[in-house]
Amino acid sequence: MNRLFLGFAVLLFLAVVLVIEAAYVWWNSHHGAGVKRLDQRIRAMSAGGQIGTGQMSILKARMLSDSPSLTRWLLTIPRIHSLDRLLMQSGRDWSVARFLTYTLALPGIVAVIGLFAGLPILPTLALAAAFALLPLGLVSRSRSKRIAILEQQLPEAADLIARALRAGHSFPSSLGMVAEELANPLGGEFQTTFDEISYGVSMNDALKNMVARVPVMDLRYFVIAVLIQREAGGNLSEILDNISQIIRERLKLLSKVRVLSAEGRLSAWILGVLPFALAGVIMLINPGFFMGLFNDSAGEKMIGGSLISMLLGIVWMRKIIRIHV
Repeated sequence: MNRLFLGFAVLLFLAVVLVIEAAYVWWNSHHGAGVKRLDQRIRAMSAGGQIGTGQMSILKARMLSDSPSLTRWLLTIPRIHSLDRLLMQSGRDWSVARFLTYTLALPGIVAVIGLFAGLPILPTLALAAAFALLPLGLVSRSRSKRIAILEQQLPEAADLIARALRAGHSFPSSLGMVAEELANPLGGEFQTTFDEISYGVSMNDALKNMVARVPVMDLRYFVIAVLIQREAGGNLSEILDNISQIIRERLKLLSKVRVLSAEGRLSAWILGVLPFALAGVIMLINPGFFMGLFNDSAGEKMIGGSLISMLLGIVWMRKIIRIHV
């Protein structure tokens, strides 16, 4: 009896170990670090691709979702590839299907919670609309941060390519050196461009793809200079040195402008947040006094007019303090 129990325990232990090993292998093959890097590389090459080949279009369609049927439905939505490109430019590993799921699920959950909690319809709808815009806000913020890092890295990349050209390296090999030496995100973008050239994509198309993936005006100037030099000739290393110097001076001027406009940005934040903060404090101190606005039709009209006025004021102040250099 003891031997039978011992054999059963050993077999059970082996079964549990094998199940854990199978789960680990499945997870690593679908969600491992290598799979994520490969998925990000394919997504970057497909979402930003400008080449009208069948293979590129297939990659672009497959990366919209993991489900083929859902992908076919997503392809019927106008400008869906622009959304895919926006997600790619943000650096997040979200697919279009995942982004749309967050955008539709969050306001639905908030609306259900608000109705069960007994909140009025108008605040519930406003809160649901805010949560509906939350994924887009996160993506836009990530995109802005990533673009700022790319702008800071671009002068160093131009200097590195210029030095490599003076040392006798070809332009494609210089791109590979930049991909190895620079950190992400710019290093990854140059690595994608270098891979495209290695896989047979022409130099012009690979550079245009990088411009589509990286919405930085300075990078557009860099690519235009390279393309013109390839057609007309000239000293590319000297051109890249000049571009690097111009980018550094522009970033220096932009930093000064940001310092001088810091007071206006702070004022905009205070004026935008203060009414909502005061409304929250009043709700905590005396909820009945604040809820009188929602119980009266005139109060609802006042709230709607105030929100519209605040929105127009925020847009106007953003126009004033947003200075392009």
